[in-house]
Amino acid sequence: MPEQLSEVDSARIAETMSQWHRRGKATLHDRLHRVRMAFGLAVQAGLAAGLSWLAAHELLGNPQPVFAPISAVGTLAVSVGQRFRRTVELIAGVGVGVAVGDLLIYFLGTGPWQLGLVVTAAIVLTIFAGGSVAIVIQAAATAVLIVTLSPSVEDLEIPRFIDALVGGTIALLVTAILLPLNPLRVLNRAARPALDLLAEQLDNAADGLRDGDREKVQQALDRLRDNKEELGTFIEAIEGAKETALLSPARWHRRSELTHYAEAADPIDRAMRNSGTLIRRAVTLIEDAEPVPDAMPAAISNLAEAVRVLKHEFARGEEPEQARERSLRAVAEAGQAYAEGVGFSGSVVVAQVRTTASDLMVASGISQEEANRLVRRRFGALERPGAPAGPEPAAKPPTAPPVG
Repeated sequence: MPEQLSEVDSARIAETMSQWHRRGKATLHDRLHRVRMAFGLAVQAGLAAGLSWLAAHELLGNPQPVFAPISAVGTLAVSVGQRFRRTVELIAGVGVGVAVGDLLIYFLGTGPWQLGLVVTAAIVLTIFAGGSVAIVIQAAATAVLIVTLSPSVEDLEIPRFIDALVGGTIALLVTAILLPLNPLRVLNRAARPALDLLAEQLDNAADGLRDGDREKVQQALDRLRDNKEELGTFIEAIEGAKETALLSPARWHRRSELTHYAEAADPIDRAMRNSGTLIRRAVTLIEDAEPVPDAMPAAISNLAEAVRVLKHEFARGEEPEQARERSLRAVAEAGQAYAEGVGFSGSVVVAQVRTTASDLMVASGISQEEANRLVRRRFGALERPGAPAGPEPAAKPPTAPPVG
């Protein structure tokens, strides 16, 4: 008995070490990917900080232009796609902080309780005026600087305001003219984790269905539910690319390609949600021991391949015709599975294959109506009374509930 327990413990330890090793590799890969994603931003921020200090110090004669590089980095560090708005908010927040700080210092003087009152007044006034979180933060931070530094630094208010203007302007100049990032390259890097996640979990679900392995399908569902970071990065990159194409003359010729990407974000989000419903019903299908025709996991595998092909065709700037064909092949396999006979959960899986395929086709650039028509035609005469309904039109919200 002790020897058996020792063998069990050894196996558990080995499995735990193996999991840690896999997680370590995945973490390193994720970290390197994040570095590649952020490297261009880091270079932009460094260049903007240096140039804003030079502009404030050499051109405007500010002996200590601390706030100019801070404002430049603050503008660039905000979510991409909001930098122009961020600059306006930064300057507005500084103006409010300077006005409130100066006014209250004039009447109340300086000290700890005056500092607290100034910060409170700056925040309340900014919120009352309808300011965003960024304006509130800038107003409060500027008020703190005015109250704490005014006794030792004369005439702080105007330089603080000018520094904010210089820093924000230099940041936009770097983004638009001096060092504009390639928006398509940024998008391709940002889209890769989201699409890889979707394809990988669809493949895992297909393998789990073939083997009747409930745990494998459940793990695929759990991993797909945790998709907020990947999808959020992709959507944020789209906004940043649109901003670059708007502000940078060197990137104006990319606008049509960026429009295609921007229109793909929503259907990719829907494809993830509908795939989550598909995989969740696959778990129930295995639990209920429903029949699993060979064509059913084949249909899901074809969906996974359609996602990969879509990613590659996007990256090469090609028309995603192969992704569309692979999506329709998944629909045909789903139709074959339905014709062979499925249970209740199986019929839901078939329906979600159709809906997800439609989402991927819309992401490839065709209209929702055309995608629905092609899906119905490929599924075709295999439908029968009580068959799963086709995908919903784009004007309606997705029928699948959010994953997670």
